[in-house]
Amino acid sequence: MRGVFLDTLTIKPGELDTSGLEASLDHWDFYETTGPGQVAERIAEADVVITNKVVLDRELIENAPNLQLICVCATGTNNIDQAAAEERGIPVRNVSGYASASVPQHALALILGLATRWHQYHHDVMAGRWSDSPVFCMLDYPVMELAGKKLGIIGYGDLGRKTADLCRALGMQILVAESFTGEDKEGRVPLPQLLAESDVVSLHCPLTDATEKLVNGKFLAAMKPGALLVNTARGGLVDEQALAEALKTGHLGGAALDVLSEEPPPADHPLLAGDIPNLVVTPHMAWISRESRQRLLDGVVANIREWQSR
Repeated sequence: MRGVFLDTLTIKPGELDTSGLEASLDHWDFYETTGPGQVAERIAEADVVITNKVVLDRELIENAPNLQLICVCATGTNNIDQAAAEERGIPVRNVSGYASASVPQHALALILGLATRWHQYHHDVMAGRWSDSPVFCMLDYPVMELAGKKLGIIGYGDLGRKTADLCRALGMQILVAESFTGEDKEGRVPLPQLLAESDVVSLHCPLTDATEKLVNGKFLAAMKPGALLVNTARGGLVDEQALAEALKTGHLGGAALDVLSEEPPPADHPLLAGDIPNLVVTPHMAWISRESRQRLLDGVVANIREWQSR
């Protein structure tokens, strides 16, 4: 059987043990990146296709006669036309749970960064401002002590729960928003209450029709003045222009994002302007620890092996 991996650069396989993947099929074609105009040719003879972010639309799926299995080297499957795959009887398999250590760790790091303003202090130190200080320390930016503060979690799956556990260890109180599915779950609070009371709001929910641009002008206005916003989920959850304005006006105390609505972002992205205070943007890296990427790759191999055993 023939397999193709369309965007290996997204997992940097040279750092990983790929022997299991290589042994899973008779032949593999590996491509670091694949542009839209290259997909059809590259999957034309493939029985198994692995993609992280390369889109497989209806036309591509319908015109790949040998295709029997689609493996998404990620959790999200929004880049696959699943209806088209289902019509052809092609299973679509993703990998969940692989980043359950790295993403909460990164969310905590972003919360700590915003609270301590280390990124701004570091910039000033390297610019020589500490050297010019008349006293031994610098007190230019306010620091938030997290102990006793309230963390609002929106999306209480595995990643949300583990982020909450880490923050409890710092002495934070946890509020969990009501489910977007309407399911009644004990101990959760209405979103307006969470926004009004939380000192930090952390997003961990999936991007759906119900959550797209959840964080809009109304949402931000309802947040506690001076509160912090963290997003390690999906960029499309946030109205980025509205967030930029909320930071510029000072209504929010800060924001830290690991994801944007367009990745990589254009140079004129509203959150890449140089005049937005206490904003941290990291390049979709919460999941990229070597351990996490190895678990992801091993999960893809397990999906292939499970499919073969049927």
